[in-house]
Amino acid sequence: MQKTRRQFMRGAAAIAAMAVGGTALSGCSSGSEDDNTFNILQYEDPTQAQGQGWKLAVDIFRKKHPDLTVRMQTTSFDAVRKNAKLMLAGNDVPDVMEFNKGNADGGQLAAQGLLAKLTGQVKKYGWDKKVTGAMQSLALYNSLGNAGSGDWYGIPNIGEYVTMYYNKELFAKAGITAEPKTMDEFVEAMKKLKAAGITPVSSSASTNNGWNQLWLWYSLVSAYADRRQVNDFTFLQHPVNFSQSPWSTGTDQFQQWIDQGYLGKGLGGLNFEQAAVTFLSGKAGMYMWNNGQFVRMQNEAKFKWGFFTLPGAKMTMGSSGHLWGVPAKSRHKELAYEFIDITLSKQVQNRIGQLGGLPVAADLDTITDPVTKAYTARFYETIDDDSLSFYPDYPVIGFLDFLATHMQKMSSRSEGSKEFRDKLQKFYDTGRKEALVP
Repeated sequence: MQKTRRQFMRGAAAIAAMAVGGTALSGCSSGSEDDNTFNILQYEDPTQAQGQGWKLAVDIFRKKHPDLTVRMQTTSFDAVRKNAKLMLAGNDVPDVMEFNKGNADGGQLAAQGLLAKLTGQVKKYGWDKKVTGAMQSLALYNSLGNAGSGDWYGIPNIGEYVTMYYNKELFAKAGITAEPKTMDEFVEAMKKLKAAGITPVSSSASTNNGWNQLWLWYSLVSAYADRRQVNDFTFLQHPVNFSQSPWSTGTDQFQQWIDQGYLGKGLGGLNFEQAAVTFLSGKAGMYMWNNGQFVRMQNEAKFKWGFFTLPGAKMTMGSSGHLWGVPAKSRHKELAYEFIDITLSKQVQNRIGQLGGLPVAADLDTITDPVTKAYTARFYETIDDDSLSFYPDYPVIGFLDFLATHMQKMSSRSEGSKEFRDKLQKFYDTGRKEALVP
């Protein structure tokens, strides 16, 4: 998702940006210092796995270039999403930057000539041997800015996938003796939790960072989808009929879960952080998020917990992480390529893996913590069997805001499955038509 990171650390990244005294996207360098200053712009939390891995990459890069001033500026995801076009069109740009994948963001930057093509560097450095399968899909964009084909414009360092974190103690209290292995068993587990007076799934649906319902909905759609249907939707390969399965099946079931009270109450006013706190406080049996919460679970959960992907699902929501790109106006493109290569080195990738960050090219055997190793191994399985369904907001411009609005409406029961899918059809078809016009 556009929130890696589609993820929980946005707020922390924004705080980090303020800590270094930067504005949303301040200029990186100017004047005579340009030739001796290398500027990096990113929005990951410096204390988390990916941020720690990149810190190591900066240290390695600095040692290789002791006479170079290296600056890593931390901003927020939303700042890049909202201001990247304006910033990259100017003359004061970073030399390498993190950006969001997907047609609505990275695709637009690529189509407008604001990012340098990386296809030649991919071949030179062999990055396509490390970034494989579905991890490549959102790094490629054609001349219209649509993902899935064309030239490389970005390089991911990590992957993402959505899991259901669960409270083993509350499961036991509700009489659930084992992890559910099928969809029917999963629904039965929610029934037992609710009967025991426990909110089955902690969720959120605020239009301001309330992403949990969106992820639950699309995870249900993904559960009944296959690779062709996912690619048609995400990469605009063929028209999509939202009145048919998997869209009707998944959305109807999502509405049933709302009606049954499995996902909690008052979700329209809750954001993802509040949903996380509810789960960590021991007030809900489960919580759906990606690896952005994995380390937090390890550090903050005061109860025994576990994780599983949605039982019986054919596809699992997830994708590559956000992308390193090189602005077209970067003054130090060769250095930028070198820095990206370092972030894909075994030293950096293994460090990210050891911290639970789902690296794309780590040695699994270097991860010593058994839970972290199992979590990473499950992710690698989704790559090997090509079962990642990406995030739902990638295909067309404005989709994230549209989906968030209607998730809130469905969650408040002011809109039903069919009404939502009818509006979804219209919005998607309009956006798809515009996206396919040269």
